[in-house]
Amino acid sequence: MDLDFFFYPSSVAVFGSFKRGAIAYEILRNIVEGGFEGKIIPVNPKGGTVEVAGRTFQIRERLDEPVDTAIIAIPAKLVPALMDEIGPLTKGAVVISAGFSEVGNEKLERELVRKARKHGVRVIGPNCAGIFGVHGKFFGSFEVRVKPGGLALISQSGAFGGAALAMGNDEGIGFSAFVSYGNGADLNESDFLEYFADDENTKVIALYIEGVKDGRRFMKALRYATSKKPVIILKAGKSASGAEAAASHTGSLAGSYEIYRAVFKQAGAIEVEEMEELFDAAKAFEMYSNAGKRVAIITNSGGPGVLATDKLEKLGLEVARLSDETIEGLRSFLPPQCSVKNPIDLIADADYERYKRTIEAVCKDENVDSILVICVPPIFISSEEIARAVIDANCDKPAVVNFMAGELVREGVKLLEEHGIKNFPTPERAARALMWLSER
Repeated sequence: MDLDFFFYPSSVAVFGSFKRGAIAYEILRNIVEGGFEGKIIPVNPKGGTVEVAGRTFQIRERLDEPVDTAIIAIPAKLVPALMDEIGPLTKGAVVISAGFSEVGNEKLERELVRKARKHGVRVIGPNCAGIFGVHGKFFGSFEVRVKPGGLALISQSGAFGGAALAMGNDEGIGFSAFVSYGNGADLNESDFLEYFADDENTKVIALYIEGVKDGRRFMKALRYATSKKPVIILKAGKSASGAEAAASHTGSLAGSYEIYRAVFKQAGAIEVEEMEELFDAAKAFEMYSNAGKRVAIITNSGGPGVLATDKLEKLGLEVARLSDETIEGLRSFLPPQCSVKNPIDLIADADYERYKRTIEAVCKDENVDSILVICVPPIFISSEEIARAVIDANCDKPAVVNFMAGELVREGVKLLEEHGIKNFPTPERAARALMWLSER
C-alpha cells in the first residue's frame, strides 16, 4: 500500500481557524517550523492572512488546486460536505475533528467515509492528533516535533502518541514517522503496519492499540510486518474496566486480552507492558536486529553486576560460561583483584584500556552471543573515558550499555548517543533489552 502522499507529501492544505492557539494554527506552525519544503495552503472561508514563524500566508477561502494531503480541524458536522468539495483535489485527508463514533455519532462517520471513497480519498482519523513524516520534514500534528531516526510510532490514542513522542525525545530516540489514527474509520493499524513494513526509513515499528475491528486482517498485517522488521506492541484495555474505557475513548472493541496475546506471540511481535519498556525495546532494535541468549557482563562494580545476573536468568537468558582461553587472556592483563569469571568485575579504578581490552577479549569467545557493559564511574575517572572505550572496542557482537547514574554519566551517555549507542539507565532495563533482542 502506497501512503507516501501522507508521510512524504509535496503539498498540504490545512483547514480550520488560524487564530493563535487554535488547533489548525498550531498544526500550521508545526509544519512551518519543522522545515517542510513543499507547498503549504491554509484554508478558511473568511480568508485573510496568518503569520507563522516569520512567514505570512494568504488564507484561501477555498481549496482551488490539487494537494497531496489535507489536514482538517473544523466542526465535525461540516467535515462530510468539505470532503465532497475537496475530494477531487486531494489524495489523503487527516481528520483531526472529534465528535464522530467515539461519542455515538456513527452515522456522521459513515457519511464522511462514503464521501471520501466516492472521490478515492484515503482518510486518517477522525478524532486523531495528526501525523509526522519525519524524513520528509513533515510535522502535520500539534504534538511535539522529534528528531529523525528509525522508529515509526502508530498510536490509536493521540494523547498517548504525544506523550510517547516527548518521552522519546528525552530517551534520545529518533523517529521515522508518527501516526495517530483515532477512530480508524478508513485507514487503521493494519494499513499502517503494512506501509511501514515497506518504508525504507523505518527500522522498528511501535504500536499502541486499544482494540481492532478486523482481527483476521490485523493478524495478516502483523505477520507481514514482523517478517520484515521488529514490531513492538503496547496493548491497552486488558482488564474489564480498561476495555470499557477503550470503548468510550476511540469506539474500540478491546475484546479478550488472551486472544490478543496469543495473536501477538503467533505473529512474532514483541509485547511490552508499559511505556518505558516500549522505548527500551525500540532503543535495542534501533541498534541491533537480534541477539543470542548467552550474555557476558563486564562491570566496574560488583553490585550492579549481580543485579544484572539475577535479571538475565529470571528473563530466561544465560550468563555465558567463558572459555578457558578467554579467562587466561583476561588474567594476562587484568589486576589480580579483578574477577575474571562472568560477571567480569574490573573493579572501581577500571580505565579506558581495561574496558576496551576486556570487551575485545570477551567478544572473541564463541560461548558469548552478546555483552552487557556496566559503568558506575568513580569521581576520578570520567564517564567519557569509558564511553570512548566502548566506542573504540573492536567487537562485532551486540553490546548493550548501562552507565549510571544521572549527572555522573551525562557526558559519557551523550558521547555514546552521538555514536548510535543507546544507554539503559539500570542493569535490569539493559537485561530486558537483551531479552527482546533474543526473541527475534
